[in-house]
Amino acid sequence: MWTYIVRRVLISIPMLFVISIIVFGLAHFMPGDAVAAMISPDSPAADEIAEIRRGQLGLDRSVMSQYWSWLGQLVQGNLGFSFITGDSVTSTIGARMSATIILMGSSLMFSIVVGVVLGVVSAMRQYRTTDYGLTVLGFIGLSVPIFFLGLVLIYLFALRLDWFPTSGIGAPGQDRTIISTLHHLVLPGLSLGVLRIALFMRYTRASVLEVMRDDCVRTARSKGLHERTVISWHIVRNALGPVATVIGLALPLLVSGAIVIEQVFQWPGIGLLFINAINQRDAPVIMGIVMLSAVMIVAVNLLTDIAYSFIDPRVRYD
Repeated sequence: MWTYIVRRVLISIPMLFVISIIVFGLAHFMPGDAVAAMISPDSPAADEIAEIRRGQLGLDRSVMSQYWSWLGQLVQGNLGFSFITGDSVTSTIGARMSATIILMGSSLMFSIVVGVVLGVVSAMRQYRTTDYGLTVLGFIGLSVPIFFLGLVLIYLFALRLDWFPTSGIGAPGQDRTIISTLHHLVLPGLSLGVLRIALFMRYTRASVLEVMRDDCVRTARSKGLHERTVISWHIVRNALGPVATVIGLALPLLVSGAIVIEQVFQWPGIGLLFINAINQRDAPVIMGIVMLSAVMIVAVNLLTDIAYSFIDPRVRYD
């Protein structure tokens, strides 16, 4: 197991290096100029001020020099400083991290539980009305864009019924409490989780139907075990392996979805920070968020592979 983990980590290093080149290139050559956005064109000596500011930010150096300087700081855990505010990118992202973790974590846990349960129910009632109904709902959930679903939920439950707030993570001017945070979390969490519910439900259904044909299930039933025991211990447990892999692969979709949902609901997380950084051409913040997301995805995929070996004892990484 440890050999496999070390090998995966070593393979990840050149992959992250290539990602850093792509991220830096896209951020450096994107349209717009952050320095020009800071300075009014009508101000006296605007060109001279802009040149001084570029020198302070190191933008007057060659592209390769800027990249190696940024990479050297990145290896040391320093993501640089924002062009706009001058604050540390690490501290800026850290201040927003908790809100994004709350949104993504709650959405993921909710979608896993609901998706797996509905998938098992759909498989156990194959070709019945329940199965067909859940299949239709699953296709609808996979087809509806999350931003559109978010707007629909805002219209129905915030504007029409006035059950939930339209934006934010807490009531303005009041201290955040667990109840207040959960109240604001319902609509964005549901919007972000519906797609994953449909995804996990479809994969769970397919995996359960495959396991139900195995000899171990027929043997368990021939022994006279209770059907609930057969389902929970012999069918669901063996069917969770492929589902665990899908959970790991769903993280990039969850990250990209969180960016959209945080914009729709003005949720003060990393996604909203990312959109604002793009609008302001704040390259260090953009690069820091993308690289942090890449590291998280690589780490979660590794943890998913390790969890797969515990879920399915037949799988071993030597």
